[in-house]
Amino acid sequence: MDIDWAALGSVFGVSLVVTVALVALFTLGVMGLSRQERATAEGGSAGLAVTGAYVCFAACAAAVAYGISLIVA
Repeated sequence: MDIDWAALGSVFGVSLVVTVALVALFTLGVMGLSRQERATAEGGSAGLAVTGAYVCFAACAAAVAYGISLIVA
């Protein structure tokens, strides 16, 4: 049995980058929702922040769905 270390390193690197990107995207979504709550408490509105948060959450869901489709296929 021979291990292809280059392929293993490549898979590790890609999975690390994608994981960090998904966590950052989800964090931006949570930050957008928290800005909306703060603006509501102060009497304003933050429609752009909420829209951005929903876009971030949708992108996270799309990335997860794509990953599941890769595994199932």
